Amino acid sequence: MSNNIQSVRGMNDCLPEMSDTWQAFESIVRDWLRRYGYREMRTPILEQTHLFKRAIGEVTDIVEKEMYTFVDELNGESLTLRPEGTASAVRAVIQHNLLYDGGKRLWYAGPMFRHERPQKGRYRQFHQVGVEALGFAGPDTDAELIVMCADLWKRLGIAPSLQINTLGDPESRQRHRAKLIAYFEAHQDALDEDAKRRLHSNPLRILDSKNPAMQALNDAAPRLMDEIDADALAHFDALQAILRDNGIAFEINPRLVRGLDYYNRTVFEWVTDQLGAQGTVCAGGRYDGLIEQLGGKPAPAAGFAMGIERLLALMETGSVALATPVPDAYIVHAGDAAQRYAWQVAAALRGAGLDTVLHCGGGSFKSQMKKADASRARYALIIGDDEAAAQQVTLKPLRDGAEQIRAELARAIDYLKR
Repeated sequence: MSNNIQSVRGMNDCLPEMSDTWQAFESIVRDWLRRYGYREMRTPILEQTHLFKRAIGEVTDIVEKEMYTFVDELNGESLTLRPEGTASAVRAVIQHNLLYDGGKRLWYAGPMFRHERPQKGRYRQFHQVGVEALGFAGPDTDAELIVMCADLWKRLGIAPSLQINTLGDPESRQRHRAKLIAYFEAHQDALDEDAKRRLHSNPLRILDSKNPAMQALNDAAPRLMDEIDADALAHFDALQAILRDNGIAFEINPRLVRGLDYYNRTVFEWVTDQLGAQGTVCAGGRYDGLIEQLGGKPAPAAGFAMGIERLLALMETGSVALATPVPDAYIVHAGDAAQRYAWQVAAALRGAGLDTVLHCGGGSFKSQMKKADASRARYALIIGDDEAAAQQVTLKPLRDGAEQIRAELARAIDYLKR
């Protein structure tokens, strides 16, 4: 075994420069969600395995191939690192009876885990922002979820395109399922191994195959839209009308089925052609049966999740840069009296709400000024023994050609804040 310990494959470090970008993104997201009335919830990274089997579906790629599952040696319980966030959110809502007084708009963010082949935009630890509207039945909720995404894309300076579909209700899904099985049974010689395995357990997922050899067969398969009842069609029509009224362009993709079994009626994806094979940056839909399926009182629900890594990569392709925080001041100092005074100055600046870096480690004024410049601070505050004796500081602008000034501390603070 090598002594060179590295991160687990597909699980990446987020170093300070990138962390600044993530924090700027998260700040925008928090403000955006607050404006739409969504409140944050935080759930454990680790859940009981049967939660995901019941929610996502046992015959899905996620459950069959991708979950990080292990047995807790202390009690023999099967546990899983969460592969997605909706199941955990719904579990928490049921456990704590959050819908007792009506619908809730909730959001969460954090790492998810899937054992996939790592590639750009697809990692084994990846991060999502998830939004769940629980207890709301109408197409207006579906539309709000989509409209608020479009609002965020404008804030981020990106322009993914929208695909929508309806999966109808369980009865129409069952009729379509029977026809799909009969159709694919008649063409068994053309099915790949995945399709054969799913034929009787989850034939709808065959339509989501990425195998090019399956596309012609799937294109000729029975259409779910032909089985959907009047209520579900009316719901879908109302959704489209609201989107048009709000200037949201979309494409109806009848093959859009999503990879999780809990969806019904509306499903949608925001996609791009700028990230190669990983083109979906945000996806979601309606899952009205999931709360009851997991043991709660029946209640409608809808939501979506967006991949943070993919959104940041999409912004990078368009050369969109988020404003990241920089220090207001970097304090350089030389001399015993100056060092003692520099601590007082730093405390005063921070107390006034100014982000301040106090130089540590000694060194000449020249070397300290290089570090001040590298810190990206707006100003260097220079303190020598003369400044310390006079209880003053010298302010040197680092980002423009303005003249440096010497001033009492109170005046310097006022200058920096302005």
